[in-house]
Amino acid sequence: MFKPSAKAAIVSFMTVGAALSFGMAVACAGDVTDDQIIKALTPEKQPLTRGLSAGPQATSPELNADQAKFVQSVRGRATRSLSSAEREEIATIVQDKPKIDLEINFDYNSADISAKSLPSVQALGRALTNQDLKGSTFVVAGHTDAAGGEDYNQGLSERRADAIKRYLVDKYGINGTDLVTVGYGKSKLKDPSHPMAEVNRRVQVVNVENKATAAK
Repeated sequence: MFKPSAKAAIVSFMTVGAALSFGMAVACAGDVTDDQIIKALTPEKQPLTRGLSAGPQATSPELNADQAKFVQSVRGRATRSLSSAEREEIATIVQDKPKIDLEINFDYNSADISAKSLPSVQALGRALTNQDLKGSTFVVAGHTDAAGGEDYNQGLSERRADAIKRYLVDKYGINGTDLVTVGYGKSKLKDPSHPMAEVNRRVQVVNVENKATAAK
């Protein structure tokens, strides 16, 4: 019987931003800094058209009324309580938000963050408590490679997303309701042409609703 591959998983934190032309910023585990994460997760700003009195605005689109209502409905929900339809709705919403990829390893076949990856998770914790990001709503989405069964991978992706959330809440005092956790298992491979590749084993962290927008 085939067992799931050695999931010393590489975790990728990903948000999607127009200012990056929806490209991907990548940082290897241990190399990323707080400032790099803050810059990547903060919506880029540009001057408004001449004649408008308002200040700079974020290029990342704001949530519409229905999306904002939906995000509020999943804040504080248990990861496993989300339906497949709700998971897909989250995936749609996060497509046009700011992003960064961080490589973070988990211990073999587990949701325990490896010791060598703690510096990157700690950098994330410091970044999310920075005044530019603190209070924003982030989606933490777990993904696996294609090895193993669907049910196993779904559960593993959820546990890994929960592990990141738990660490951020326990160590950095981040409000748990500001971190929406979701698991996708092997359903959304980052590199479908190489289904077993490490790049597929990741957790996406999306700045889905910046605090300035959420406060409106």
